[in-house]
Amino acid sequence: MTDIINSIVVLLNFVIIPGLSYGSQLALGALGVTFVYAILRFANFAHGELMSFGAMITILFTWFFQSQNIGLGVLPTALLALPFGILATIILGLLSDKFVFKYYRTQKSVPVVLAMVSIGVMFVVNAIIRIIVGTETIKFSDGQKFIMKAKQFKVMTGLNEGLALKSSQVITILITIALLTFTFWFLQKTKTGKSMRAFSDNEDLALLSGINPDRVVFITWLIVGTLACVAGSLYGLDKSYKPIIYLNLVLPIFASAIVGGIGSPFGAVVGGYVIAFSEIMVTYAYKKFLKYLLPENLEPSSLVQLLSTDYKFAVSFTILVIVLLIRPSGIFRGKVL
Repeated sequence: MTDIINSIVVLLNFVIIPGLSYGSQLALGALGVTFVYAILRFANFAHGELMSFGAMITILFTWFFQSQNIGLGVLPTALLALPFGILATIILGLLSDKFVFKYYRTQKSVPVVLAMVSIGVMFVVNAIIRIIVGTETIKFSDGQKFIMKAKQFKVMTGLNEGLALKSSQVITILITIALLTFTFWFLQKTKTGKSMRAFSDNEDLALLSGINPDRVVFITWLIVGTLACVAGSLYGLDKSYKPIIYLNLVLPIFASAIVGGIGSPFGAVVGGYVIAFSEIMVTYAYKKFLKYLLPENLEPSSLVQLLSTDYKFAVSFTILVIVLLIRPSGIFRGKVL
């Protein structure tokens, strides 16, 4: 029985808790992509850079607060800087819409044109970020790193395996729950949220009903900017910040949105966790886990790893291709691309 509990602790340490944390970050990112697609009618490939920009501003304000000895004690100072990052990301989204996307929208450009334009915006924002903070890895987490350390858990339980619970993982999961709860409540219960849903379902009918399209677009970028900044900042806080990483995150984020059902907010959230757990489970080495479950003479000598962690994004791509071939509308039957 003890061996079974040890094996569960191993899974919690290396698969379940990291999967929930990473899945939360992808879910927030995919939800932002879904809002743009469902309401503004295009695939925003600049969303990864929007996340990176928000994280960068959060880092800059974190550094400022740290230099002034302003903090939150055991909590990361980044939480104090996060509202400033959100505000800056919203402004960037609104400016990019006003000076770039709005023109193509008024010209009734086809979605593929807007998608190509978003790639241009992506490279411009990426260049700005690299000019400001460079290309090196930045670690900006402070406060109490662990809520529970592996050694403490071993002493408490007497098990061979210790459960390590990082503060950033718990913060990520709690903030994601709060933000998703508010977002879905806003869409379902408020007049503005219902207007956005109506605009998404049938733009012409919504306009005839007196819904202000400019207000809908404005609120959309408010939500998208908030989701992007929080997702980007939490990812950087949990792991580390490096501009190139956010460029790479575009693939799993879009995979999450499409797998869940492009245009479906709930599908985007589910898709985020599906992609996250798939990446982790396929690239995790199960040697230690199996050691507790198998007889000694059957213990594996190899790592028992399907793929190296270097290929984790390949998992996202593979799942994306399979879903597009078998069920193009996604798990929850969003709008077919």
